[in-house]
Amino acid sequence: MSKSRPANELTRIFWHSLAIIAGGLVTFLVFVTILSRDLPSLEQLENFDPDLVTRIYSSDGQVLNELFVQKRVFVKLDKIPRHMQNAVIASEDQRFTEHWGLSLRSVVRALVVNILSMSYRQGFSTLTQQLARNLYKSIGFEDSVLRKIKEVITAVQIERTYTKDEILEMYLNTVHFGHGTYGVEAATKRFFGKESSELTVDESALLVGLLPSPASYSPVRHPDRALRRRNTVLRLLRDQAYISQGEYEQHRVITLKSVTDEPKRGVAPYFTEYVRRILEKQDDALGINIYRDGLKIYTTLDSRLQTIAEMSVLESVQAAQKKLNERIFNDREEFEQLAHLTIYPEDSVKLMMNGEQELYKDLRGKLLVQTAFVAIDPQTGGILAMIGGRPDYHDQYNRAVQARRQPGSVFKPFVYTTALENGYPVTQQLLNQPVVLNVQNTDGTWVKWKPQNYGGSTGGLTTLREGLRKSLNLISVRIVQQDFAPAEQVKRTAQRMGITTDIRAVDAIALGTSEVIPLQIVSAYAAFANKGVYSQPFIITKIEDRYGNVIRDYYPERNEVLSEETAYLMTNMMQTVMDRGTGGSARWKYNFTRPAAGKTGTTQGWSDAWFVGFTPQIAAGVWFGIDNYQVSLGEGQDGSRAALPAWARFMRDGHNELELPRVNFHRPKGIITAEICSVSKMAVRRACPLEKEIFKRGTEPAQKCRVHRNL
Repeated sequence: MSKSRPANELTRIFWHSLAIIAGGLVTFLVFVTILSRDLPSLEQLENFDPDLVTRIYSSDGQVLNELFVQKRVFVKLDKIPRHMQNAVIASEDQRFTEHWGLSLRSVVRALVVNILSMSYRQGFSTLTQQLARNLYKSIGFEDSVLRKIKEVITAVQIERTYTKDEILEMYLNTVHFGHGTYGVEAATKRFFGKESSELTVDESALLVGLLPSPASYSPVRHPDRALRRRNTVLRLLRDQAYISQGEYEQHRVITLKSVTDEPKRGVAPYFTEYVRRILEKQDDALGINIYRDGLKIYTTLDSRLQTIAEMSVLESVQAAQKKLNERIFNDREEFEQLAHLTIYPEDSVKLMMNGEQELYKDLRGKLLVQTAFVAIDPQTGGILAMIGGRPDYHDQYNRAVQARRQPGSVFKPFVYTTALENGYPVTQQLLNQPVVLNVQNTDGTWVKWKPQNYGGSTGGLTTLREGLRKSLNLISVRIVQQDFAPAEQVKRTAQRMGITTDIRAVDAIALGTSEVIPLQIVSAYAAFANKGVYSQPFIITKIEDRYGNVIRDYYPERNEVLSEETAYLMTNMMQTVMDRGTGGSARWKYNFTRPAAGKTGTTQGWSDAWFVGFTPQIAAGVWFGIDNYQVSLGEGQDGSRAALPAWARFMRDGHNELELPRVNFHRPKGIITAEICSVSKMAVRRACPLEKEIFKRGTEPAQKCRVHRNL
């Protein structure tokens, strides 16, 4: 009886212990199961799909800008240098190739260190645990036992799902390096301005040194700390035999001079922002997310032309700003009104306007000369270059596509085009004498307006060609008033050629008093260059997903808006503007000698200065003004002085840079050349002085000259 009692007691203890263990195991399994509800599923683990950077490309293959939530560019492991991979393993997880997601040795070591120090001194996360934390938000980043358990569970699952190389590849493409960069490729671009495949040993060590605390070890903000941390990683590489002692000594003395302080500003910021806004509207229809999907957006913009445009425009903007400053500084009443000297000291405002200190935002609209520039391929409508404001004061307002400004005389070609379409020849004569217009104010009242030519000149009978060449306001007005081109017809012509703003069909339409958008006026002019075919402006040619699959192709949309003959006649008349008219300085001053056509424009009070023109290959237009239209550019700052220089420099350098061939405008078969009397512009008699003129067949003068009939 006494012998059986111990045996029974042992049996009882055994089963009791087994029950406790089983209960504990069940409890642990239940606990793990509950925790696992918030963890990634097996399907999620098997379909690794990180957010990637969407890149916007120029037509010549340059990256213009990037769109992202987290700046991450995926790159295959075999494209990442071996020394970068080794540096990560040496610094972050020396037993990476041996463990199964959790390193028990590291756990024990961390426990001992933390217990002895009575504080949290050392962690024990493996690369796989870090990857789990980086990939899945459900794990969290708080320092807690629960987070560690979640992290370990997910890490073990990752190890069961992927190979070590795949894990390392995912880690290097997701880890945070600071300054908004995620992944080694994005970090290399940010800090060194190159591809990750080009990383040197010391550069790899520097990047890996950032991982424990990207903010603390930033080579931009804390270069000394970054240098010390880099050398620590180099020492670890040496101690683990990844590099030799000689290599260690060689790389540890290298300075951080190769580190880029500031990331390179995106090329064509106004253009890429325009692209972004358009894509945002198409997200749902295309089933894409431009900030997460790692798309490739191919555009029409040429980075070479964009650079030339920015340099050309900036030079002209600075010159115009200097003239504005001189005028305002010499006119104390205007200066005090514009500068708000009751708020800002006079000397400070002058320094700001001279560019010696940054101009306050609330003064920019009144004191800064602004600009808009657009260049278009006439055949396709593709935008080749775009500037929506001063290159040195970039803001969110894109004047190239959003500003509505009076075009002045750059609107006149629509008036002349309508007259030509109505069958009038370029030799049609009108009296260059004063007229009176009824003009409606914004409040609805009507007033009498007596327009004048630039400089107040008048004259006798003047042809359409001469009227456009000299930009005579009186001739343009008479074309409308005398129904050669009625206002309503002029409005329809402008609308047909792509102008969507509200054009008022009144006599003042002849002088460009209704507002237009720069992009639209340039694309309308491009139709002249394209033989009367209007090409809808477009900016995107193709969208690809991260794997190179085409999501959508974009193609030009064209529509014939003018007869080929009318387009050629207008082009020829605007060539006269370039060769012998208000645009002549492009030839003699800026040495732009290619066949070209164009028109200057200036609004009342010198508020707006324009030049729009084209060759067979490029149509371009530039506007200068102040956002507050009540502020004048200053007397004499007309289209030929303020706007044309930027246009001429761009067209000269742009054609040369692209090595475009010298091409003449195509002359259609319906255009003939006829000899006419140079005085009367009628059919010649024997005594008539001769000149040659072009006509749409059937519109050449049939009536004999009356001036020389008795000679």
